[in-house]
Amino acid sequence: MNRKLNDLIELIIVLGLVFILFAIYVPVSIWEEEDRYESVSHFRMNTIHHIQEIYKNLTGDYATDGLWAMNVVNAVRDSLTADSTYLDKQLLGLFQNTINLNIPRGFDVEFDTTFGFQRFRKDTITDTTVQVLTFSVQLSRNDTVYIQKKYLSDMLASETFRDVLGEESVKRVESIDYYETFIPDTSMFYCPLTSQPYKIEFIEDKLRIESPIEHVYKKPRFFIFSLKAQNHGYIEDGILSWSK
Repeated sequence: MNRKLNDLIELIIVLGLVFILFAIYVPVSIWEEEDRYESVSHFRMNTIHHIQEIYKNLTGDYATDGLWAMNVVNAVRDSLTADSTYLDKQLLGLFQNTINLNIPRGFDVEFDTTFGFQRFRKDTITDTTVQVLTFSVQLSRNDTVYIQKKYLSDMLASETFRDVLGEESVKRVESIDYYETFIPDTSMFYCPLTSQPYKIEFIEDKLRIESPIEHVYKKPRFFIFSLKAQNHGYIEDGILSWSK
């Protein structure tokens, strides 16, 4: 009898510990999930804003249809990738429609940096220095100079060149920054939590993009918990509500 009682007490203690751990770590994971949804939502609204701004630069005005603006911007990037001279005034045919565009120089760079994640990498670069004997007009005699090997061909063609005395290679590590570009797609126009489209409207010629969440949104988690989210904010005339 005592043994059974002891086993029951041990079981209750173990279950109690499990419940305590569950009650501590599950809410934390839910909060992190809420933050991820909010971050993705902000990213998508920002992307819509950038699409509209680039579209306005191309056409002179915002688009009432955000998806149309996205398709135009993506099509211009594709055309410019295929033909680097696709600049200035152009007539774009898309989905049985035509639209007049004015494509600025550097559009490809603007696209890649706007719709891209900045990344860094370290490259090992080998620099080779060449010791060259040349005739110095100023000194009226031969002189020794050091140049990078990539410039050696120019030196060899010079009338003052006399001889190559030697070369030395040195390795160095250089930090390179670059952009990992993504192509905007239709998912950018929908809230990642509710799957409802973002509210896009124009108020006195000002573009406003707002989260579709109107009331506190709840989603059950592990029966006794729930994920909660309020409106993720808005962007109006380029101003981000969550950065105020």
